[in-house]
Formats: sequence, C-alpha cells, structure tokens
Amino acid sequence: MNELDLEKLRLPLEMPSHPEGFRSGFACFVGRPNVGKSTLMNALVGQKVAITSNRPQTTRRTVRGIVHRPDAQLIIVDTPGLHKPRTLLGERLDSLVRSTLVEVDVIAFCLPANEPIGRGDTYIAKELAEQTNTPVVALVTKTDLVDRDAVGRHLMAVNELGDWADIVPVSAQGGFQLETVTDVLCSHLPEGPPLYPDGDLTDEPDEMLVAELVREAALEGVRDELPHSIAVVVDEMYERENTRPGKELVDIYASLYVERSSQKAIVIGSKGSRLRDVGSRARKQIEALLGRRVFLDLRVRVAKDWQRDPKQLRKLGFDQPT
Repeated sequence: MNELDLEKLRLPLEMPSHPEGFRSGFACFVGRPNVGKSTLMNALVGQKVAITSNRPQTTRRTVRGIVHRPDAQLIIVDTPGLHKPRTLLGERLDSLVRSTLVEVDVIAFCLPANEPIGRGDTYIAKELAEQTNTPVVALVTKTDLVDRDAVGRHLMAVNELGDWADIVPVSAQGGFQLETVTDVLCSHLPEGPPLYPDGDLTDEPDEMLVAELVREAALEGVRDELPHSIAVVVDEMYERENTRPGKELVDIYASLYVERSSQKAIVIGSKGSRLRDVGSRARKQIEALLGRRVFLDLRVRVAKDWQRDPKQLRKLGFDQPT
C-alpha cells in the first residue's frame, strides 16, 4: 500500500459546512536536499510538524502538514530531497518522491536563493517538466540570506529553468511572503470540502512524531557521515497508570539504530554524556508536542548496514513504495 493513500483521504468526512467555492487538496514540496522544504512547511502550518536540520537528507518520509483558511484547506506533503541514490534506502526515498508527484494537485519546487542553480536543480526541473497534468510552482526559498538584487537575479535564473505556473520568493525564517505562498498554492487546488477536521495540523501518529524528534536531537553536533546512519523506532509509548491529576506522565521507550559499533560509541558519547544530552533535548520537544510530562528511555542498537538491507529497512519502517 502506498504510504500516502491520498485517495482514501479524499473519502467524504463529517465536516462543518464550507462556503461556496471552498478549495481543498494536496501540495507537494520537492527539491534537492537541504533547500528549506521542512522549515517552510512548518512556517506555513504555524507549528512544527517536520524535523529540520542543516544536514542533507534529514527528511526520510512524506510528512503532511495542514493549513486551514476560511476559503481553503491546504495539505502540504513534505518529501525527502531528490538526489542520486547510493543505497537501497536512497532508492526507496527517491521512489517515494516520484510516487507522490503523481498524486497531488500542485507541486512546489523549492530552490534556495543563497545558492546558485546547479545540476541537481536542473535534473529535478527536467523531471518536473514531465508532470504535464500537474501545475508546478517555483518557490525561491531562504531570501533572508541574500540582498534584494541577488534575489532578483535568482528569480530570473529560475524563470529560465522551466515553464512554471508561478514563481514566488519566500523566507520561512523571516516570514516574508508566507501568506502569498499559501494564496498561490490554494489557487491551484480543486473546489471541494475540507479533508481534515478544523484544528488538525498533521495526520502523523504521535509515535512517528516522537521518533522524528528523537532523531532530530541525535543529529545535532554529530560527524558529517553519521546522520544518514541513524534511525529511530519507538518501541513502547503509553500513559503511566496511577498518576495524580495534573501529574500525568507518558512513558516512552525508543531505540536509536546505527550501522556500526563505532557509530554507537559516537551517539552514546563519553560515559553516556551525549546520549543524555540527546534525551534531554528530545524530551523537551516531546513534552511540548504532547502537552504532558515525559519519561524517555533511549537505547542505541547496531543494525549492520541497515540502509542496504531490505529486511532491516522493513523492520525500521522503510517499506518499498507501491
């Protein structure tokens, strides 16, 4: 079964009445790794629903964030960065992005203003040119990192790169043109009722969000080659019994998987110092997400060469998209 299952999500739901001309649908964010897709989605949604990092290939799954407006409901699908796969995991992520492209109503191609257009951008532009049935909007991200003249030059270069339905400069960090991006994306959605209840900001299960927050904390400060080797699985998550009102506690047991014993030592750190720091930072984020106190138990395990092993990939939740 495809991870997105968008057609199932289009089944009629019991929703409040919506005004005539209301629009709803899916927008997919694509681009090469580390161009600001997840940061931009979080800014548009107004809450953190996808983890971010300055490490490429931080996003490994399709993550959906929901933007509610009086006249529209926009479901943003953040995808892993398109790149040349070097492992079985990379191949599956690449396949996941391509399967997503054909299932959404509009595609947003993200290109950072602070970096020149490169071979990766050109490659993706050619891929998107084949999506003749879906409008593609070019979003020039990270405009806060360059001056106005540089933004103008980059917009001209992006315009030369392809035949886009719209081109919009935006800054997630500075809040520049966030509303404009939402306006443009919503204009390409079909008319229809809302697909999610009002107030829902994502449909990701809590266990998945918790695992991602732990992985985000683990990515901070590690060696360059390590982020690709870290995977996190929540083994158990439940509310502790017999707690006093107002003192509710959620017990979470999670495993961090790496590929080699040497990597395990890096994650744990001297006398466990690094793992304690990961747990402390992750727990704060998880408590903010769940709105309750959290007991977090983290264990580091070795799954040798899991990025290249089909059985290990299935165990860690990276099934082959269909």
